[in-house]
Amino acid sequence: MNTSGWIQLILFAGVLLAITKPLGLYLCRVLDADGKTFLDPIIKPLERFTYRIFGVDSKQEHDWKRYAVAMLLFSLVSMLFTYVLLRLQAVLPLNPQKFGALSEHLAFNTAASFTTNTDWQSYGGESTMSYFSQMVALTLHNFVSAAVGIAIAAALVRGIARHTAKTIGNFWVDLTRITYYLLLPICVAYALVLVSQGVIQNFKTYDSVSLVEPFTAQVAKVDAQGQPVNDAQGKPVMIDQKVDTQSIVNGPMASQIAIKMLGTNGGGYTNANAAHPFENPTPFANFLQMLSILAIPSALTYYLGRTVRNQKHGWAVWAAMFVLFLGGLLICWHYEAVGNPNFAALGVDPADGNMEGKEVRFGIFNSALFATVTTDASCGAVNAAHDSFTPLGGLIPLLNIQLGEAIFGGVGAGLYGMFVYVIIAVFVAGLMVGRTPEYLGKKIEPYEMKMASFAILIIAFLILGFTAWGCVSPMGLPDATGKLTDGTNNSGPHGFSEMLYAYSSAAGNNGSAFSGLSANAPWYDTTLAFGMLFGRFAMIIPIIALAGSLARKKFVAESAATFSVSGPLFSSLLVGTVLLIGALTFVPALVLGPIVEHFLMNAGKLF
Repeated sequence: MNTSGWIQLILFAGVLLAITKPLGLYLCRVLDADGKTFLDPIIKPLERFTYRIFGVDSKQEHDWKRYAVAMLLFSLVSMLFTYVLLRLQAVLPLNPQKFGALSEHLAFNTAASFTTNTDWQSYGGESTMSYFSQMVALTLHNFVSAAVGIAIAAALVRGIARHTAKTIGNFWVDLTRITYYLLLPICVAYALVLVSQGVIQNFKTYDSVSLVEPFTAQVAKVDAQGQPVNDAQGKPVMIDQKVDTQSIVNGPMASQIAIKMLGTNGGGYTNANAAHPFENPTPFANFLQMLSILAIPSALTYYLGRTVRNQKHGWAVWAAMFVLFLGGLLICWHYEAVGNPNFAALGVDPADGNMEGKEVRFGIFNSALFATVTTDASCGAVNAAHDSFTPLGGLIPLLNIQLGEAIFGGVGAGLYGMFVYVIIAVFVAGLMVGRTPEYLGKKIEPYEMKMASFAILIIAFLILGFTAWGCVSPMGLPDATGKLTDGTNNSGPHGFSEMLYAYSSAAGNNGSAFSGLSANAPWYDTTLAFGMLFGRFAMIIPIIALAGSLARKKFVAESAATFSVSGPLFSSLLVGTVLLIGALTFVPALVLGPIVEHFLMNAGKLF
């Protein structure tokens, strides 16, 4: 934990804080159907044209049920659209590498992943996806799935701000304005900046270059039909293959990287994601990508305070998020800087920390910061291999996801994820003072508590339930030949952590992974897809129901017994609520994985 890292941390936090208010003010204009922006002369005609061709009455608002149905229908249609494109990839244009269609289970997993803003990838982007699939099937979803998340947050905030109202906004208007006025303009400028840093943007066929140092590798022998050849014992026959060339990826990369970061999507154009020099070429690009992940989630807290006319409350929520972010970062950074004590026996200086799985261009601090940012924000982009982190260093990204997008979170999802904890914190405060809990002049009654509890319990059920199923399912075990095609590549607690991380990432709509899991197989692809779908929509529905319930309530005048939802006391209670619920829910599972692995590592046993 060196001086350079502390300086970078202060710079990152300072810039994030500095952009929160101006971007929050712009969000207020965008999320107001009648709001004026400096882009109106250019985009307003396009907005009106979009409403006209789709038959949208921009003046008619929806109640919470119509808002939810519109969101679900849009998500279903867009998911089917993506699934069809991926299954037809081989016959669609812009496929210079002649990639074939995705299998049924991989196409289903990918369509569910990008629809839910998860962007989990059971494939290597540069070896699987055509340019058409990257741009139309995936990048398009990066925009609209992010817009859906922000729209839900806006509907919730309107429900908090309004009283005796039946409506919470128009989903189609929210979706259109967020895409046109917020995501598209920023991403156009952002992509140009990334290109200036060296991120590629072209339609060239992949380049092939000769290696300076050719080498020989063992690969599985295949027959004329491309099927593996096995020996008498049923094991794959391995042959030597000389490798003297390397394929260099090309394609429309910068346009996808911009929205994958700003929209907290995270799906990489390449398998190495933000560790690839074409996706993340310079320290400035690395800093900008991390900053853009938290930009909109941070600004939404200012939008909350401004809309409910209690700016101190917005800053109190921001402060709680930042404290949780900072605590996680310092723990992750510390354990990566300390490193693995077993490396000393191999001649590695302990002062060098744990550089396994990290880009030397970024080092330990930037890897820890990126890992913390991306899992706090349900982004999933990575510039280092989380699977190679020390046990307790890797515990932080895992726990960040399990806390339910409460620490800044995804675009929109972070605000409504934290709102669930706000409701519970206010309920606890009400119990302490012995009166009905109140939140910004609205009484919190059994209905609100049921919806908040359901939103938390569904995530816990999905993560722990699917992980338990995976642990006992024969689908994750080696076949008769000893070949493991569908499961973990590590044994012991680390193998358990890989499985726990996968289902946490799916249900938490994050998308990052402990990459030792072989997930591109029918059982894992399918179960992970269902985890993503339920993790997204089973949480959104109670949130929208909360918005409708709060909008119908009357304001209640504050009294001396009213618990203030602004200031350090409320922020502290909110932080405590998040940590307490997270600990009660997930610590037993974490003990079986990274915590026991930490003690075994110190005893000299590795996995």
